Amino acid sequence: MAGSQLLPLELIDKCIGSRIHIIMKSDKEVVGTLLGFDDFVNMVLEDVTEYETTADGRRVTKLDQILLNGNNITMMVPGGEYPF
Repeated sequence: MAGSQLLPLELIDKCIGSRIHIIMKSDKEVVGTLLGFDDFVNMVLEDVTEYETTADGRRVTKLDQILLNGNNITMMVPGGEYPF
């Protein structure tokens, strides 16, 4: 196996303790510090800001700690903050 190959779970493991931007299947995006995850990519985040698109515009919610179900995650951006 080549030394430069990085598996998905290895990349997520490198992100523990760092900020991560997560785009969900719903109209939500989450930015927080990754505390841990399991083989199903369920994630525990702290110091979280949740951005939700609603009919009334964008709703922003601050949360201390959350557990995200890995089935609902579409994309993860390591080190990412909410850009807009």
